[in-house]
Amino acid sequence: MSSALILPGDSQFELFDALDEAQLYHPFEDRHGFFSLLFATDTKGKKIQKSYPLTDMAQVLSLVDYTRDTWISQAEFTVPNRRVVNLARVGLFFVDLDTYKSDLMKDRSIAGQIQTLHFWCSDNNIPLPSLVVFSGRGLQAKWFFEKTLPSAALPRWNACQKALVAALEPLGADRAARDASRVLRLVESVHSVSGQRVEVVDVQGSASSPVRYDFEQLAEQLLPYTRDQIKRERGARAAKLEQKQQRLQLAIDNPRAEIFKGYNCRALAWHRLNDLRKLGDLRGGWVDSNGASMRTLSLHWQLNFLCLSGTVNPSTFHFEARELAKQLDPTWAFAVDELGTLRAKALDYASGKTVEFAGRKWPALYTPKNQTLIDIFGITDAEQRQLKTIITPALATERDTERQRVKRRAAGMQERSEYLAAISDRKAKARALKAEGVPVAEIARRLDITRPTVYAALREV
Repeated sequence: MSSALILPGDSQFELFDALDEAQLYHPFEDRHGFFSLLFATDTKGKKIQKSYPLTDMAQVLSLVDYTRDTWISQAEFTVPNRRVVNLARVGLFFVDLDTYKSDLMKDRSIAGQIQTLHFWCSDNNIPLPSLVVFSGRGLQAKWFFEKTLPSAALPRWNACQKALVAALEPLGADRAARDASRVLRLVESVHSVSGQRVEVVDVQGSASSPVRYDFEQLAEQLLPYTRDQIKRERGARAAKLEQKQQRLQLAIDNPRAEIFKGYNCRALAWHRLNDLRKLGDLRGGWVDSNGASMRTLSLHWQLNFLCLSGTVNPSTFHFEARELAKQLDPTWAFAVDELGTLRAKALDYASGKTVEFAGRKWPALYTPKNQTLIDIFGITDAEQRQLKTIITPALATERDTERQRVKRRAAGMQERSEYLAAISDRKAKARALKAEGVPVAEIARRLDITRPTVYAALREV
């Protein structure tokens, strides 16, 4: 794989203006969605955010004042608001490296920092970033995907981001800059503290076509377990319960195991959040059968599952709460302090605190059973059939049966009804041939069955 090192001031930089870099992860032509820009309005740190349709990106970036601090969202959103709950898709991993805070990086030149980053990635089995941006004081490393990921993949994407930041932390990786709603400095803009211009300084592949990675292959390298390994582990757990302690010890000894811990629980929480949003869409709002508003109840549970999914930084809790409240009812004069208890639990959850109940440790947030949510919101059977996870055990069994049926069909196996019909038809043919005087051995040969099977069919007459 070739690498093009582009130092600040290098003439090759002209290959990358703001639009060139942004469209590598925001292909904007004929694409629905929004991206966001964050602008510094003064020297005191005050900022203003604006969101624009992706189709207007070329025009918007041509009008930016690049002499001031400017940031751009790395993901895309369904509405003009870059909150995680509005995520449409994301097409890259990214790590913001505050190299001036790292003992390994702070005294090195930009070329030396890039070289160190490459060595560090190689030593930690991490593919080299597709592109590296000099942010004015540090580096922004980015890994582009071959295909963008939908919002449903956010929990797995988030686990990978966590793994990347953990692996690159000695190089100055910023833990607070790993969520999907994050903005990073826009190429060509000027960093007001250093006075340096933000520039692309390293590319894997070519400037016109940086290398792109398959998301699943990256995930398998970054996470402690692949999807197939997880499936095999579940099967082994069911078949050999006596080995449970051994497997748990292996997980504890795995240096990366903590990164993946609870992934399935976070994915479930994300799907439950989307189920509640779907329920609101199905009902056309949050009013119960008696005309009473359920918006506060809905906001509580949606925000609980959003936090439980691990996709929200506690520092952005109030922003996400306001965005959810606005979606539930645009006229709602919502006060964040109404969710003080939930925010406290979210902070405990983010810090790793747990609650012990019935001899088992649980997350600090609420973890209700499906039936509890069904009862709280009065979810009907018809509504459950349009949801993904908030369903009764009976419906879950029905869906599993259908999945198994589909698998059997894909494997070429007959349905039971088809199998029984085939047996009945074969027996009828055997009797008809016998009535014509055909010997049993010949009947078996013609129907491709054994002679005992022929005798059994004839005995049933």
